[in-house]
Amino acid sequence: MTDKKTKGMKAEEDAANFLSAKGYEIVERNYRYKHAEIDIIAKKEKVLVFVEVKSRAQLKFGMPEAAVTGKKAAKIMEGAEAYLIEKKWQGPIRFDVIAITNGTKKEIIHFEDAFY
Repeated sequence: MTDKKTKGMKAEEDAANFLSAKGYEIVERNYRYKHAEIDIIAKKEKVLVFVEVKSRAQLKFGMPEAAVTGKKAAKIMEGAEAYLIEKKWQGPIRFDVIAITNGTKKEIIHFEDAFY
């Protein structure tokens, strides 16, 4: 397993733990549909939340959340649509981003309703 993949899995684990501590139920991780992958699917109250996790060890290439481009958001929405059909979900949904920086101190920022 590559170092990048290991770091990504660690970031997703940190994000899942963060969400659980905030009262979210983790429904699924690494859901795949064609070329789309959704890092975390969680539920809070009656809302199904599709979460993209981005992390950076250093900020010289920008903030982690900036890596969620329009193209990336479109892929996540495509995967979410497939998931909603597959599970016959009829309730409200939301798209969030969790940004993790691993500088001298780990910081986790949760952006709710990050894109539509």
